[in-house]
Amino acid sequence: MKVMMFAHGGSLNRGCEAIVRSSTNIIKKRSQGAKVYLASWKPETDKEIQNLDEVFDASPESLKKYTKEWFMSSIQVKVFKDESYGLRAMEGKTIERINDVDVCLSIGGDNYCYGEQPALYEIDKMVKRKGKKLVLWGCSIGEEDMSEQKLRDLQNFDLILARETLTYKMLLEKGLRKSKLVADPAFTLAKEELVLPEGWQEQNTIGLNFSPLVWKRNKQSYSALSELINHILSTTDMTIAFTPHVILEGNNDYEILSDFYEKYKHTGRVIILPDHLNAMQYKGYISRMRFFIGARTHATIAAYSTFVPTMVLGYSVKSRGIAKDLFGEEKLVLSINEISNIDIMKRKFEEMVSEEKEIKHRLEAAIPSMKQMSYRAVDYINELMLARG
Repeated sequence: MKVMMFAHGGSLNRGCEAIVRSSTNIIKKRSQGAKVYLASWKPETDKEIQNLDEVFDASPESLKKYTKEWFMSSIQVKVFKDESYGLRAMEGKTIERINDVDVCLSIGGDNYCYGEQPALYEIDKMVKRKGKKLVLWGCSIGEEDMSEQKLRDLQNFDLILARETLTYKMLLEKGLRKSKLVADPAFTLAKEELVLPEGWQEQNTIGLNFSPLVWKRNKQSYSALSELINHILSTTDMTIAFTPHVILEGNNDYEILSDFYEKYKHTGRVIILPDHLNAMQYKGYISRMRFFIGARTHATIAAYSTFVPTMVLGYSVKSRGIAKDLFGEEKLVLSINEISNIDIMKRKFEEMVSEEKEIKHRLEAAIPSMKQMSYRAVDYINELMLARG
């Protein structure tokens, strides 16, 4: 079986990297002889992922003026109000590789949470036109994200693999009967343990991840998080390890966490992890933390999957659904509005500390099942391919 993963923005988002690494591994473990190819918008960031059979440049190309494609697209837009020709031309690097594979995995788990995706819709149409299997891999979609156009696109998929219960139930309610419940592949991601930095307290370090995306959605969250840091420093003896997980220009965790580090370094109880580690190395550090507070979903998955009690900042449907699948409730998941309320933040932090042992035990019981559900995603694909045969 030849698999092409597409809709990947590059590995400077360590969550995207975690998905690619773990997906490739579980596909190859569960499907003998499988070949996995990655269509990447930033292939230079994916070179370190060694288990892939090929990474190729799939970055969208703008249409050059006065070329055939430019003229054809302009006519279609002006006369028919139809962008499809131009979008297919722009996504030509991905589309031209469809013939080389058996199944195409749309792996951007969050892509359907951010408005319409007309370029992806055109790729999806071409996958089906060329007679290949189309799979939405490990997705999360809120009901508020759905539209008629998006629903029409989802109806084209041969298989939709939802990574948490809330999305799965919503998809079924929308009539998408080819949906299956799995778990995020990153629950299976291996960890790589590097030397602990100076100032790290073994068994007594709390990780803190924050993102510019969450800060932009709630400007008051910055000052509330500062107050929470003050609370941790004044009421515990823990070290705080600021932990970036996305290092993209304009969306760089390291930049905002550096501000916090500079503000509190005089205490001698804060450290900041480097901005150049890969997803496995960040997971190696997170796994040795006592607690974790995070805004990035895959940073929190790194914590959950290594039994670290975790508090989630600024939830989305994915973080709510993952917590519900782990705990039977949306435990320690704060909404985008709650993260500017310091009283709620303190109360949830104290709940996490007071229930430390119970939370760890729950994670130790739940994570093996979550990993099995991650692998089940590959079983569904294998079943799909057998049914075709």
